[in-house]
Amino acid sequence: MKNELYDSHQLGKELFEAGRYAEAESVLKDVIEQGPGYADVWNMLGVIAHLNGRVHEASSFFVRAVQLNPKYTEASLNLVIAYNDMGEFKKAQEVFFLAAKIAHTSPSALDPFAAGKLANEHYKIGNIYLDFGMLDEAIEEYRKALKLHGGAADICTKLGMALRSKGDYEEAVVQFTRAKESNPDYGQAWVQLGITYYMKGMIGLAFEEWERAAARNPNLKEATTYLKLFRQEEQ
Repeated sequence: MKNELYDSHQLGKELFEAGRYAEAESVLKDVIEQGPGYADVWNMLGVIAHLNGRVHEASSFFVRAVQLNPKYTEASLNLVIAYNDMGEFKKAQEVFFLAAKIAHTSPSALDPFAAGKLANEHYKIGNIYLDFGMLDEAIEEYRKALKLHGGAADICTKLGMALRSKGDYEEAVVQFTRAKESNPDYGQAWVQLGITYYMKGMIGLAFEEWERAAARNPNLKEATTYLKLFRQEEQ
């Protein structure tokens, strides 16, 4: 029986990793019926359920995986994502911070996969705070994300936008510049830096940023729109 269970477990994992989720789900459910103590099986079933739009069911699977193995970072983060999709933001935050605490007190000790996912959750929470105008909270979340995934252009750009909204133009310029250096093709960093310069009255520098952004990416509508709009205004 043990050998059969092991073989089924391996088969389920292979099907899951191959993206054959319908087949994997059937095998993995058989494994759970015989041996419900496999945390990774509960996690895989949760992923499959989530992909099929069964978010509440997925969350219950992830909860079971974390109960079996509290240090199972991937399952914890999958649970965070499920809670976010369900609108359960408070639960998502609780699980997220607990996962970070359990994984290690030092973010640098996390493996790149876990660090990236944790950074992404901080980033998403920061965006929610920013949408509600809670600038201090948004800035805090973006800084946490950057500690885990330093230099990410999108995170630096959003941090710059939050700082600019608080009136901290100098630090905003630093973050937009950091984003440009991290990923020169990330157009929003150029666009937002131009806006910041314009708000500071540095019109020439603003146009320069937008012109460079448009030159690098002709499909970047914001840059071309601002150039046209503000040039008309200047005339």
